Amino acid sequence: MAETKTARVERTIREWMGNGRLAPGDKMPSERVLAEELEIGRTALRQVLARLVAEGVLEVRNRSSYRVPAPEGDGVHAGAATPGGLEPWLIHGSRPVYNNQWVRLELVDVEPPSVPRFEHHVVRLQHVAVTAVLDNRERVLMLWRYRFVPDQWGWELPGGIVDAGENASTCARREVEEETGWRPANLEHIVTYQPMVGMVDSPHEIFVGTDAERIGDPTDVEEAGRVEWVPLADIPELMARGQLMGSGTLVALLHVLATRQGAATASA
Repeated sequence: MAETKTARVERTIREWMGNGRLAPGDKMPSERVLAEELEIGRTALRQVLARLVAEGVLEVRNRSSYRVPAPEGDGVHAGAATPGGLEPWLIHGSRPVYNNQWVRLELVDVEPPSVPRFEHHVVRLQHVAVTAVLDNRERVLMLWRYRFVPDQWGWELPGGIVDAGENASTCARREVEEETGWRPANLEHIVTYQPMVGMVDSPHEIFVGTDAERIGDPTDVEEAGRVEWVPLADIPELMARGQLMGSGTLVALLHVLATRQGAATASA
């Protein structure tokens, strides 16, 4: 399957930052100009821009005005040169090596500072949403299932691929319902991150859900496995035993545990 419009536009904007077309502090062109130049609808464009804002790659001003963050103090910002004199790599282009509906392998023509140009392998996977659904008894909704790649059984949070044109929060809610039979009333976006930033492009969006209602049995039987509410107190032991599978599961649960520990410390 060919690269989606939103993925192409996101990649193009990132390349503009890498090759210097957009510098730290620069204001982005208007949505109308971007939509025309990048040949994408305004709604889909806003989804891309919102994702980049969530990652800190862009910042929004007055709702619809975007710009590349300027360095502040000693901070390091995405796509920007650092105060220590470091510069981003230049991206001269890319060519596909392999492509299907699940994975795209590219050779990207890059030029690190003071290093000759070379081609770097980049694997582009899907955009993913993962959700930790919590109840009022300090439990998290999880799936016990088998993964053939590591040949392992383990616990995972519900999650899956964001469909083309779909909002990540819509995907998160849909995957919870399909895989567990529960519907969270509230969803909070926690973080967007890349699990293997050196070579793999696969944005992972993490959500926390609450006030879930049982709506029936899971409809995605292949993905469901065994559905259980697991006590949060058991998570550290499951982690130590290597029974938590997938970076999305680990990131989400570490956030939940850290948040609760911070709240407990503050109240004490």
